[in-house]
Order: sequence, then C-alpha cells, then structure tokens
Amino acid sequence: MKPLQELECLKSGIKGVCFDIDDTFTSNGKITSKAFESLWKLKTAGFFLIPVTGRPAGWCDHIARFWPVDGVVGENGAFSFFMHKGKRKRIDTLPIELAHEAKSKLVRLRKEIEISFPGCSFASDQEYREYDLAIDFCEDVTPWTETEVDRLVRFCESKGAIAKVSSIHVNTWFGTYTKIDGIRHFLAAAPRELQLPAFEELVFIGDSPNDEPMFEAFPISIGVANVRPFLSKIKNPPKFITLLEAGSGFAELSEFLRS
Repeated sequence: MKPLQELECLKSGIKGVCFDIDDTFTSNGKITSKAFESLWKLKTAGFFLIPVTGRPAGWCDHIARFWPVDGVVGENGAFSFFMHKGKRKRIDTLPIELAHEAKSKLVRLRKEIEISFPGCSFASDQEYREYDLAIDFCEDVTPWTETEVDRLVRFCESKGAIAKVSSIHVNTWFGTYTKIDGIRHFLAAAPRELQLPAFEELVFIGDSPNDEPMFEAFPISIGVANVRPFLSKIKNPPKFITLLEAGSGFAELSEFLRS
C-alpha cells in the first residue's frame, strides 16, 4: 500500500468517491463534525459521492434523502437508493424472482444460526434490513474472539450463503452479489439525468474485509489507517492508505482531493 500522497499524478482524473460508512466515515460509532464537513466540502467542490455500506434499507432511505450524496448502495450491494426529481428511488441488484427466494432462505438461516450459536445477537438495526442478516460481534455485545467469528462465517457458507466480516458485524445473505456488483448495477441502471461518472472515474475508501471486492476492482482503492489489523484476512488490499484512522482518514482524503 502506498501513501495517499503518491496519488497526486492521478488526482485530476478523479470525479467521485465511493466510501464505506462504519469505521471509514465514522469514528468510534459516531460521525464527527470534521468528517461530515469534509463530505459537504467534497460535494461543494463538485465530486460525486456514493456510500457503499452493509447498513440496512431503513438507514439508506435516510442517507439518500438527507446526506449530500448522489446515491447509496446498501446491505452489501443488494440495492441502491437515490433522489430523482424530488423523489426517493431504488434499484434492486437481484431480479425480483431471485429476491423472493433469497429472503425465504434467509428466514431459515436465521433459525439455524440461533440454534447453532445460542445467545448470539443480531444487529440492533436488523429489523430495518431486507436482504441480509447482520450478526453483531462487537458493536453492542461483548466482543467475540476471532475463532468464533471465523466459525460463524464457515457455518453460513456451509448453508450456501455469502458471509462477509465488517469491523462490527458478520453480514450474510443469499445471492452472488457483493458491494462491487451493487455499485456497478447502480451506475449502469441509474437515470441518465443524474450524469453519474464512469466507474473508472471513481475512487473507493474502506476499512475491513467486506470491502475487499471494492479494493480489488477499483483502479484507485484506499484504506483508512485502521484497515491494517485486517490485512491478514484481505487477499487484495487497498492500493493506497491514509495516515489517519476512520473519519479522520476520510477527512484526510477529502482535503487531499480538494487541494
């Protein structure tokens, strides 16, 4: 991974930023005033902004409506929400018939997880999710060991589900999509009036193993400094890295792009 400053020669071709939220844009579970101000500064400077998150549909509705962003990809690529002509619109990544099947399988998987992992807790935002289960391993519960997290991932995969580890949850779902599929589908299917940039004109910044598809696919991918503890679990790490962690690292990228 190279220091962010080595991006200088490529900076002029960057038109937008895709970014993870938890522990990339947030710091210790909060959006700092510095991070949110840096988001507004990017928007004012003319950059396109698209958060790509494991967070639920309910949160994404709020983000699309009230944050200075051009769209949001939620639940690890399941859908995208955006505003168009004053209305909140959505694009689903899975075809409708596959979506119904995926949701049915998810109900069964939840019961199996509850039996095999007694006492486990689902994320506090689980009720607002449509396509995935988020099992909390450190956000609102006593932190799990790495061995316990790995066992849960293997269990979900043994049931035919995809399972990805974020900095706070194990997210598991049915369907072959990932965050990168979600962003590509959004860029391809969004109304032309939004004038979104090409994929190659976007950079991505993230912090954890479930961001690996983005780190690999984006020509310019960036990790905030707190990605370092996860590098042993990431086969395709980010190409660049910030000096600062979490929301401060996001603000560092914002200042770099605007300088």
